[in-house]
Amino acid sequence: MKLVKYRSPDGSTGCGVLEDDHIVPIGDPHGAGIALDRILESADPVDTIFSHRLDAHRLRRADVHLLPPIDQQEVWAAGVTYQRSQAARMEESEAAASCYDRVYRSPRPELFFKATPHRVSGPGEPLRIRADAKWSVPEPELALVLTSRLRIAGYTIGNDMSSRDIEGENPLYLPQAKVHNQCCGLGPCVTLPEGMPDRDAIGIGMRIIRHNATAFSGHTTIARMARTFEDLVGWLGRDNRFPHGAFLLTGTGIVPDSSFTLEPGDVVVIHVDGIGELRNPIVQDSPTIALD
Repeated sequence: MKLVKYRSPDGSTGCGVLEDDHIVPIGDPHGAGIALDRILESADPVDTIFSHRLDAHRLRRADVHLLPPIDQQEVWAAGVTYQRSQAARMEESEAAASCYDRVYRSPRPELFFKATPHRVSGPGEPLRIRADAKWSVPEPELALVLTSRLRIAGYTIGNDMSSRDIEGENPLYLPQAKVHNQCCGLGPCVTLPEGMPDRDAIGIGMRIIRHNATAFSGHTTIARMARTFEDLVGWLGRDNRFPHGAFLLTGTGIVPDSSFTLEPGDVVVIHVDGIGELRNPIVQDSPTIALD
């Protein structure tokens, strides 16, 4: 079962079930919608959905705009969870190489804050290259959708945009390389656990389209991860509370080689089995504040 947030042609927003080319709104008989996070927090999300389906108010998928499937949750991310991402991060600089090698082998994972909801873009919405970056890449990832009790309530697609030259200059610059306006893509839906393939069978693919041609493509599977979802969630919850729940991006195993950087006008297309496709155009603006 796939849940989406959407904006109708009249400007109203809602939450619904995506079924082929239609969306079934979720709400009460009087027309009031139910927030996505409320559904995910419920004891039995499937029962909540079936109890509040408004089948008489079906919408055509083509008539609505899908929004990022996030309410008030924080977005966090894990790094160096695949062998390929370890190698790529070590390519960024000699100073970072031993640091990332150690974290790949350490019991404690790399976890970092990624985005607040206003920094997140949904399907078809732009993702941004930092204006002061020269080497930027997308990072296609499976995202865990967590409740306030850190239960895995669903899965979505994440794009953890990264400025590799900034991070490579000094690992302490990681927040600046990762957190900025339109730095994270989420969507197009949240698939409940019952609708996902077996974990090791989940495939992740990415294409980067430039001038109507494929400039880069890659594929990996969750089976290549060096850590389990439960391990990452357990570390995230140490001495941390998430009253509204959280999204946890689980790392990337698809990294373009060091000669590749995103350009404005590129389109990043990420596919994850069981969820679908997240497509975002890339933009870059000039700095809004002059720096000395």
